[in-house]
Amino acid sequence: MAVAPVHPVCALISPQEHRVAATTRTRLSAQERPISPLKVASASFVGTAIEWYDYFIYGMAAGIVFGPLFFPAFSPTAGTLAAFATFSVGFLARPLGGVVMGHFGDKIGRKSMLVTSLLLMGLATAGVGLLPTYETIGVWAPILLVALRFVQGIGVGGEWGGAVLMAVEHAPPEKRCFYGSFPQMGVPGGLLLANVVFLTATGVFPGDAFTAWGWRIPFLLSALLVVVGLAIRFSVDESPEFTKVKDEGNDERLPLITVLREHPRQVLLAAGGFLGNNTIGYLFMAYLLSYGTKTLGLSRTTMLTTTLIGAAAWLVVIPWASRLADRHGREKVLLLGSCGLSAWMFALFPLVDTANATLIIVAVLGAAFFLGVTYGPLAALISDLFATRVRYSGASLGYQIGSILGGGIAPTLATALYATTGSSTPVTAYLVAVSLLSLGCLALIARDQQKLTL
Repeated sequence: MAVAPVHPVCALISPQEHRVAATTRTRLSAQERPISPLKVASASFVGTAIEWYDYFIYGMAAGIVFGPLFFPAFSPTAGTLAAFATFSVGFLARPLGGVVMGHFGDKIGRKSMLVTSLLLMGLATAGVGLLPTYETIGVWAPILLVALRFVQGIGVGGEWGGAVLMAVEHAPPEKRCFYGSFPQMGVPGGLLLANVVFLTATGVFPGDAFTAWGWRIPFLLSALLVVVGLAIRFSVDESPEFTKVKDEGNDERLPLITVLREHPRQVLLAAGGFLGNNTIGYLFMAYLLSYGTKTLGLSRTTMLTTTLIGAAAWLVVIPWASRLADRHGREKVLLLGSCGLSAWMFALFPLVDTANATLIIVAVLGAAFFLGVTYGPLAALISDLFATRVRYSGASLGYQIGSILGGGIAPTLATALYATTGSSTPVTAYLVAVSLLSLGCLALIARDQQKLTL
């Protein structure tokens, strides 16, 4: 039987070396394929919008139905406070999600963590839609509600860093703000989708039918959306900047420890710079719905429509402001936007308190505009505060600390302030204060960046 001749060079290479060479060729061929930054950014937008849809429908349900369904023994105000307290539980879990997924995102890759976060969020959201109420299982109903909200928080805590880094690290240097804004657009995109679904559900199931079971439909719809999101996320390649770090063997054994040792100032400034935007965003997204319907006596449809208009404006402003940031400097755009956001907070609640639909829309549109200006360029700004080898951990930690101190307590604190004083003036003072704090942090980041370029 004839034996094929062995090439003399091949005879010197072991089977293990053959496997390594084959792996290297596969990786190189993948890297040589043209990667469209727009495709990656669009995938980040779709996946992030689905995750935030899941997150926001919880906030809407907390402001409308969770009080009487899961905390029936409380007064209406106390029930709303309790429902918003469960809303805040998600924020307590977000840093945990950011830390855990940040660690593995810096060790094994951004893409795998995005798939994990989407699965966690989808399963938890569908679980809320299937959850029995207090009337059926008693105290276990609020306990399970809190547990599922905690899982939601872990999912969204790991989502932001991965989605932003996939977009930013695939982008050319001169367009990092623009492409980084796509996952940022997922926030108003998710809010827009959540409002459309809730508005439809309240129309199809009016009154008691919505309270009885119609509220479950938006949560159960999440299962279908997650399947779509997973298909999209599996279609994109890993971040080239992460792949380079991994190939060169420069990854960190414990990324979080490195971040805390080498970048504590950046983490705190990132958190502070995001604080005002997140606080006002969640007042706009969650609290205003409850405030307008229960305090001002406006219809649910009116408030949902108003939020819908604001979310659409926010969605449009984010990429526009991010393009400006690429052209004129991200720090300059963020500082101007933060000044405008701080000033607008003096007018927000006075306009809303008129209970005039037109003036409320004006108030919300103004807030949405400045939220877009200050939110879009933040993705690239926060990402570039950290080295690639610890970027997922650092960016996630800063962002999620800001979210706890911002949106995590904002709806609950605003409800308590109004319940205590009977006036929206303390809420206005609170919003102005956090806006000015963020402005100061962004000014310090701008000064640090200027020093680095000198």
